[in-house]
Parts: sequence; C-alpha cells; structure tokens
Amino acid sequence: MALWLLLELLPFPLQVRDEESSYNKNLFCILKHYEEDLERIFIPHGLTLDRTERLARDTMQDMGGHHIVALCVLKGGYKFFADVLDHIKALNQNADKSVPVTVDFVRIKSYCVSNFLFFGKLSLSDNLVFYLFQDITETGRTMNALLSKIKDKKPRMVKVVQGYNTGFEIADKFVVGYALDYNEYFRDLNHICALKENAKEKYRM
Repeated sequence: MALWLLLELLPFPLQVRDEESSYNKNLFCILKHYEEDLERIFIPHGLTLDRTERLARDTMQDMGGHHIVALCVLKGGYKFFADVLDHIKALNQNADKSVPVTVDFVRIKSYCVSNFLFFGKLSLSDNLVFYLFQDITETGRTMNALLSKIKDKKPRMVKVVQGYNTGFEIADKFVVGYALDYNEYFRDLNHICALKENAKEKYRM
C-alpha cells in the first residue's frame, strides 16, 4: 500500500515577527528602482540561503536513498526551489551517498485552484517521493487542491516544503522579493521586504 504523508520540514521556523527583528534597508544593497518602494527588510538574502541549505541537509537525511521528485509551484516558488536543489546537488557531489532527484513544474492561477498547468509529463507511482515547493501560505486552498490531485495517483510519500512557513515565520505584512511579486514586480529583488502602502498604488494594474 502506498504511504501518504503530509509533513512540513523543520516544524520550528525562524521567526521574524516585528520591526525589532527586521532590518533597516539602508544597511543592505537594494536595487535602485525599488529603493523608495520598500519599508524594511524582513529576511536578508544571505539568511535565506543559509536556511535553504539547512532544509536541503534535512531533506537528504530524512529521505535516505529514495528517488525524489521535486515539484515547483510557479511562479513564486522558483527561487526557493532552485536554491534548495542547488544545495542538494552540492551535498550529492560531496557526500558518501547521494539521492536521485528529478524536477517538474506546475502553474496554478491565483484564486482558481481547479486550474493546474503541469509543464512536464508528471509521472506518479508508488515508488516515488514528492517534495512540493511553494513560496508562501495564505488560505491554504491552493496547496490543498494540488495535494488532492497528486494524492489520487497514490505516490509513496508527499512532503510540503514552504519557504515562508517551514523556513520562516514573518509578521503580518505584505512582503515582496525572492520571487514574491506585486503585480509581477519585485521578483528580481533578492531580499524579502515589506512593501510601502503607497507602492501598492504605484504598481497597481
């Protein structure tokens, strides 16, 4: 019988919950075209890279030698997805044992959870372990719908890796950067930052 598990890696995320634990943007390199749009930096890029490396190490330890299918939820999850996989690849090259990894991508239109677009021919079987990479959790409806679709195929195991749920817990602010966008802007920003209210009007479609 196939094993179905919905787990989060590292149940104790790093907390960045208020201004005291965020950073003055003047202390970091910010893209010039966004300088006036950002309030503060919640998570600097270097801290994100360190956290993704730890997630990769825990993934390797947790999975043993199982074949992993890494499924990225586009667009917001692509930076987190790429960084974790880069760390896994480095660990594979420098460790006594390695884990085979294949990748695939899915695009889900916001607030339309029945509309899935898989970019590859998604292969599901009892022998595969799926890691789903998503950027941030709001209502959870999108992820639940995707999990239900994959669960119907009865893979061996499914685990959810969410950058700002598993990796970090942040304050209730509208954040951008590290592939998180506002109307497609700010994906090119490395740091995860709070957006000023007047910037929302500036970039409103």
